[in-house]
Amino acid sequence: MKNKIKYIISFCLCSMLTISCDKELLTPIPQTSITDITSFDTPERVANQARSMYSALKNGNFYGGRYIAYGDIRGEDFINETTNGVTGFDVWNLNPTGTSQNSVKNLWSQAYYTINLCNLFIDGMAAKGTAVVGSTLSANYLGEAMLIRALSYYSLLQYYARPFADGSGSKPGLPLRLTGIKGSGSSDLARSTVAQVYTQILSDLNFAETNLPLTNVAAENTTRAHRNTAIALKTRVYLSMQNYASVITEANKIVAQSVAPFSATSGVLHALQPSITTIFLTNYVTTESIFSLPMTVTGGDNPGTQNQLGLYFVRNGASLGAAEYSLNASGIIANAGWTAADVRRASLIFTNPTTLKQFVSKYQNGSPYLDYPPVIRYAEVLLNLAEAIARTTAGVDAKALALVNAVRKRSDPATTIVATTQQQLIDAIMLERRIEFLGEGLRNNDLMRLLQTIPAKGSVPAKTPSETGYIWPISSDELSLNRLMTDN
Repeated sequence: MKNKIKYIISFCLCSMLTISCDKELLTPIPQTSITDITSFDTPERVANQARSMYSALKNGNFYGGRYIAYGDIRGEDFINETTNGVTGFDVWNLNPTGTSQNSVKNLWSQAYYTINLCNLFIDGMAAKGTAVVGSTLSANYLGEAMLIRALSYYSLLQYYARPFADGSGSKPGLPLRLTGIKGSGSSDLARSTVAQVYTQILSDLNFAETNLPLTNVAAENTTRAHRNTAIALKTRVYLSMQNYASVITEANKIVAQSVAPFSATSGVLHALQPSITTIFLTNYVTTESIFSLPMTVTGGDNPGTQNQLGLYFVRNGASLGAAEYSLNASGIIANAGWTAADVRRASLIFTNPTTLKQFVSKYQNGSPYLDYPPVIRYAEVLLNLAEAIARTTAGVDAKALALVNAVRKRSDPATTIVATTQQQLIDAIMLERRIEFLGEGLRNNDLMRLLQTIPAKGSVPAKTPSETGYIWPISSDELSLNRLMTDN
């Protein structure tokens, strides 16, 4: 983290632009950089600082690759093929240590780096930026900063803290840093509880919902936050807290109908696409993709070496990945209810003709892997709502059943999910989540929030909630720099 903080000081707030030097100044600002004193002086500089937060979020060590990959390979649906320590073998084995550079340390560091950029931006807007861009645009920017900060804290909780269900959030959470760090001597901060961190996350998302624009321009409805992005993320957060009533309240803001087809009727008009293949193979910025992270060929604007989702999950050959993780033949791919006619199996699963091993092929761009990593899709909002209704309504609720069937029948029109009891409906929804979001990083979140045992896979035994390794240790870098920090 120390190196990240130094980087923030020396470069990230200092866009490489040229400014004039006043010879009368005793300590002139270098001509080759913009210091944090001047980084909020013009509308374009403020905009650059806002873009930097998204850039940090989509780094390959965070949401640009590894965070999503880890969320899947911790679960039971993937088998490691390479024993490559760089690409999450310890994560798959459920035994990373606090000194694991490529997993525990790098994810912690990049997430807190992103949080610190958000904090510095919020501080800078209060000091100068709002006066430069005006109150309306400032509110939009601050909404983006708080949404990204909230997403970063939420993401850290899923790996480094006990689930909310374990003690209603009373267990140690994270150091809750809410002001920007510009220099050394600011690292000491005790852990807030899990509940306190969730309270801050929701506060940030509530602010974002109120202050973000209803819509953005064209593709930015997917790649930058708007009001419905905040609402959608709140459904995920409340689901992780098992606050099902609030999931329903939030989801109903953007799922207006009681029967299919479901869609949002205000702000960005989110809806399922006719085919799931569109959002992965054809068009990354449809109204189903509520928030995804764009990648380009520009150096530093794509995941980088051995971070890419395609590298983790896609087959060898034609520069389409390293096939690091195949699908577990005993996992979700073996479920008899997932029919061969389902588009998600027929078009987004690849079977190697020689080995007969199967791979997720949602990410089919070759090097430099420009697939847009998905953060949240409308399909998740529908299933979040379905689950929340099902868990709080006795019997089989008609709307919950319609919601899960909307997702299933989009890809498998010939199949209709039928349930005769509340538990059957809940089981059907959980099964649909595993199928729909395979390769999108949500499996770990689902296991953690329900305090479920991580099932066995290959040579890796099951991991119960009480065992060491159910959650990750704290980064050894944090422990060495923060004298008030405690390990898991």
